[in-house]
Amino acid sequence: MITYWFGAAQMKSIEHFLETLIFTSRWLLAPLYLGLVAAIVMLVWYFGIEFMHLIPMVTRGEGSVVVGVLSLVDLVLVANLLIIIIFAGYENFVSKINVGNHEDRPDWMGHVDFADLKMKLIGSIIAISGIELLKAFMAAGVYTNEQMAWKVGIHLTFVVTGVMFAVTDRLGGSKKHGAGG
Repeated sequence: MITYWFGAAQMKSIEHFLETLIFTSRWLLAPLYLGLVAAIVMLVWYFGIEFMHLIPMVTRGEGSVVVGVLSLVDLVLVANLLIIIIFAGYENFVSKINVGNHEDRPDWMGHVDFADLKMKLIGSIIAISGIELLKAFMAAGVYTNEQMAWKVGIHLTFVVTGVMFAVTDRLGGSKKHGAGG
């Protein structure tokens, strides 16, 4: 019906314009990835503050040193997760990161597809949740039994979700494993 109003050449031109617009729209994600880079900068700043708070705890021999160190590990895991999301997301959805054969280029860079990204994301969330749960257990007197039960329940929800993601990827015949495993 539309070709009635427009000729075939005009339709091809409109189609090409729309496809170019949609393809180019991927660049709208670039500022979001830059925002995540800024978030890493903020995490580095916050890590420094937390590290400085940890030093007096060590010198006084306080028992909360382990909780402080776990907080630092937690921040590092979040920063690692952001790096994975930035690199893999940018390469999968915006453009290839061309650093040539730079010796520091991570081996996984350029090889993490959406399924891998999803598994790395849920794995990192489970690890972060596990550290938060361990910190809560270390300070058990601070939380009520109900609060601890919620923390355990939320962590188990993340674990079950991760297992379900892995099973569905496996059953879906991921290209890495083949249809039969």
